[in-house]
Formats: sequence, C-alpha cells, structure tokens
Amino acid sequence: MLPRWSFVCMLALSGACAKDPAPSAAEAHPSTPAIPSAPPPPPTSSVNLAAIPAPQGPTAPRCREQTAQEFLLRKGQIAKIGASREEQRAIEAARARSIEYRTREYGRVPGFGRRSDNPRPPSAYAGRTTFFGVPLVLNRKVIPALGCVEAALKRECAAHPYQPKTVGGLRTENTFQDYEVSNHTYGIAIDIDPAQNPCCGCVGFWREQAVCKKKVSSAFERMVMPRCWVEVFERFGFHWLGHDELEDTMHFDFLGDPAKVME
Repeated sequence: MLPRWSFVCMLALSGACAKDPAPSAAEAHPSTPAIPSAPPPPPTSSVNLAAIPAPQGPTAPRCREQTAQEFLLRKGQIAKIGASREEQRAIEAARARSIEYRTREYGRVPGFGRRSDNPRPPSAYAGRTTFFGVPLVLNRKVIPALGCVEAALKRECAAHPYQPKTVGGLRTENTFQDYEVSNHTYGIAIDIDPAQNPCCGCVGFWREQAVCKKKVSSAFERMVMPRCWVEVFERFGFHWLGHDELEDTMHFDFLGDPAKVME
C-alpha cells in the first residue's frame, strides 16, 4: 500500500525545501508486475556531499552528444503477463545486466548488486549542483551531463521559456515494493515540476487528474514542460520516461555512458 500523498521535498538534501501541491511519480507507481509500485517521497539525508565545480577556462572540455544505452531502458526489464519462459529469462537477464552496470558505475543499492562489483553506496558518489538555479543532488558522474543539458536548453529553447520550480534527484533509499530499483537511488534520475508534468500511467492521484483523462495524441500534450526540453535532454544521454507506458513526463534518467559526457 502506498503512503498518503505528501509534499515532495527533494531539496531537503541541500538545505532548501519547496512545497509541491501534487505527489511525485515516485508515490504513484502501481504494484502490479507490469507497472511496479514505486517509492514515496525521498527521506531527509545527512549524507556528506561534495560540491562539484563546473569546468572553467579556455581549456575546459566540451560536451559530447550521445543516446541512452538500449540495455538500460526500463521497457526491457519489466515483467510481462503471459511471457514465455524464454521471454522471461531474457527479461531477468536484462534486469541483472542493468543492476550490475549501475552498481559498478554509480554504487551498490542495498539488496541489489554484488559487493564485488562495488562495495560503496550511491551516496558516496553524491554531489550538490543546481539546475536553472534550483538546488539538487545527483551522482557526481551525471552532474556534467546535466550541465551540458542546461547550457543547450538556454541556447536552443529560448523561444520556449520555462523555469523549473521543483526538481528532485538522489534518494538515499530504494522504496520500490518489488524487483525494480529506482534510478533515483543511484542519483542518475531527475524529476522536474511533478505538479505540472504528470505521470498519467501511475496510480492514485494521477488517474483523477483531468489532464490524464483527456484524449491526446502523445504524452507531450499532457505537460507544461516544452517538447524542446525533452529533445535536448535526450541528445546528452538522458531518457525521458514519457516514452514509457507510465507516461512519466516529469522524469529523466541518465542512461548514457558517463565516460563519454565530455570530450
């Protein structure tokens, strides 16, 4: 059973807190195998976080564009009703490969992955940053990629101005109620303005929203964030979960190669 709706406060980790009148996608995932349940709002953490300065000067590295790595996409890791044994084995193998990769790159979430791949938790790799002036915490490997996104958004989406009010990143605990482990727990996911960019495939609050009941041709029509933002994010290794069956329009996962963010 999911918790009662409450204000989202990812900024608690950075000493600031903005109240959001709507629940985040983390509170709204269902508990069926096809669409697993998802975590409640992140707890306050006392993790010691390192600030990561942005590169400066004429010799600073340049951003490199890349796409999300296919094997990390959620759609290939979700249990399917009626799947054959062969299909189920393929899904379980994809899930195991994704957990192994994320553990090596971003830290080991308790209950997932092997200590031999990485004995340290994701919080050990956490760093403070800002996105359009709003503080958040992410895995340090992902912070440069988000910086590339912000710079490109300011250059290329000026015709569609948008200022985020609430952003969420790292969560210190995985509170999924099934086999999934959230990319938020690795510090490689970001939610932008949950109240305005809904998760219409989620349960509870979202299913009652008029915008989620409205007939549309695509998930882009359900959110206030400009489509241009999605296109820019996805050029720098992020994957928009609006493409997923959940239509989680607030949510971006960094699924690129962190070693290829800069050139």
